[in-house]
Amino acid sequence: MTKIKADPKPLRLLYFWIGLVATFSYRIIIVLNFFEPTWVKIAWYTGTIGFIIYFWSRYKVVKQFSSLIDDEHLIEAVKHTKDISQSQKKALSHIVQTLSTTKAQLNYEIIFILSGLALIAGILLDFVIHI
Repeated sequence: MTKIKADPKPLRLLYFWIGLVATFSYRIIIVLNFFEPTWVKIAWYTGTIGFIIYFWSRYKVVKQFSSLIDDEHLIEAVKHTKDISQSQKKALSHIVQTLSTTKAQLNYEIIFILSGLALIAGILLDFVIHI
């Protein structure tokens, strides 16, 4: 059996709030552009670091779902289950297959990597290169 390891609820809530703060931080940049540029940078760094943390957490969850589905042969198990109705079997099969074939894991990887690269570029441009 594959080991199921969920993050503790307080950590999951922290990831949720980090994602919300990051999203708000990016959205408020348009308003902050009319004020002090320092606030724009603060919002940008907050949003970028928040997205790195949030999308890394989402990647972990989706990767675990995919591994569980493959390791436990859940698609086949749903197809051969006899104690549920045909409509329930069809619904479960759709959910399990969608979770195993979704591009969410790749999406989260790309956002995580691009956010990391943007953070490195921001640090270099703001604190090292001084263009």
